[in-house]
Amino acid sequence: MKRRKIIVLVVLFVILSSLTVAIWYLWLAFPIISGYGAKNLCSAVYLQHRNPVDVVKEDLGDFPVSLGTYTVNASDSSVTGSVWGFAKKKAIYRKGLGATLINDLSESEIRAEHFAIPAQPSLSRDTIAWPLGDKLPGTISSPVDTALMDIALKNIFNDTLDNKPSVTRAVLVLYDGQIAAEKYAPGFDKNTVMLGWSMSKSITAALIGILVKRGKLNVNAPAPVPEWADNEKRKITLKNLLQQTTGIDFREVYSGPSEATNMLFKKGDMAAFAANLPLDREPGTKFRYSSGNSNILSRIIRQTVGENNYASFPYTELFYKTGMYNTVLEPDASGTFIGSSYSYATARDFARFGLLYVNGGKFNGEQILPESWVNESVQPPAENELKNYGYQFWLNGWDKNDKTKREFPDVPVDLFYADGYGGQFIYIIPSKKLVVVRLGLHKIRENKFLKEVIAAIHQ
Repeated sequence: MKRRKIIVLVVLFVILSSLTVAIWYLWLAFPIISGYGAKNLCSAVYLQHRNPVDVVKEDLGDFPVSLGTYTVNASDSSVTGSVWGFAKKKAIYRKGLGATLINDLSESEIRAEHFAIPAQPSLSRDTIAWPLGDKLPGTISSPVDTALMDIALKNIFNDTLDNKPSVTRAVLVLYDGQIAAEKYAPGFDKNTVMLGWSMSKSITAALIGILVKRGKLNVNAPAPVPEWADNEKRKITLKNLLQQTTGIDFREVYSGPSEATNMLFKKGDMAAFAANLPLDREPGTKFRYSSGNSNILSRIIRQTVGENNYASFPYTELFYKTGMYNTVLEPDASGTFIGSSYSYATARDFARFGLLYVNGGKFNGEQILPESWVNESVQPPAENELKNYGYQFWLNGWDKNDKTKREFPDVPVDLFYADGYGGQFIYIIPSKKLVVVRLGLHKIRENKFLKEVIAAIHQ
């Protein structure tokens, strides 16, 4: 009898412990689910002008985001998300700024923030030649085999990975600066802005480069982060942030609660959250990919250019100079652009950004980035064993002499690329004069796709 009681008590303890752990996990996870859904639906409805029913079905249809319920409120341009009525999160849309999740600050405080986004130049872009405008020549460059290119594009729009459709929405191929191929899924076109996710990191790095060119920042100097002035993190340099070697304890995990998901969907000041995380190793001793580092970089840009110039800086100094007139950076609740994750742009604008890098930081005759910046951007730090990351860009990496030890064995070693969650890519291959943009819902078989595109260029 005594033994039976012990067994019953043990079983009850296990059940209660499991319930406690489950409730604790859901308490942490539900705000991330509702925040993710509310934010992305808000951007999709008000920036992309998409049908919310389609967005919920397509973009928010995977588990666990599918657990959420989302309400679009046209009266104040907002979206509210919850999970079974719990963990409500609201995202608001502001013209020129995209969507922002309400975290830490009140809605009235966020709506009262002032952003002086400069007006676009009054231009008829359809009458201006590519790349500053959208007027294209009547013929494609002769080295392009259009039949092979059509096959490459058809394959990528029908691609699957791990038995999951890739759902490609846009592909654009530049050869020698000109559009060699362009294709969109139904419902999307050259005017549709799409989410870049972590391709935003590469844009953030370019903005840092502009400030380095002006002598406002030094990559080898300690990063100007107020929280680090009097502690061990004062050793972290700007280069450590760019190369992801800060030593800050940050988990880039999206399958559940982590520093990455807590930062993006629960915090109003993302850079402050990341800056205040502890070190778990000496700065400059280990590569670890972190969206937190990128948001710290974004706030450094804000502090360097000053409040009066911050909102206009990316537009006047990068976007408008490169014809990226449809690009939008979304801020967090504190007013800092979410440099790790939230840029929206058309496929053509993302291609223009790639063109800036394939041309060594020069666009339309102007050296926008430092002359050495692109070369520095593709140098992996010694601490990166796979040699596959530079200044917020991924590299082909591993072994320059043995292609079997590269990320993409059938692609030239000089490939570097901006990489966003779900298979958003800007591939830059200087030796082939190629920039390739792919946007969609899920990842693709990248090596196969790039191999087919390269094969369609007879050089």
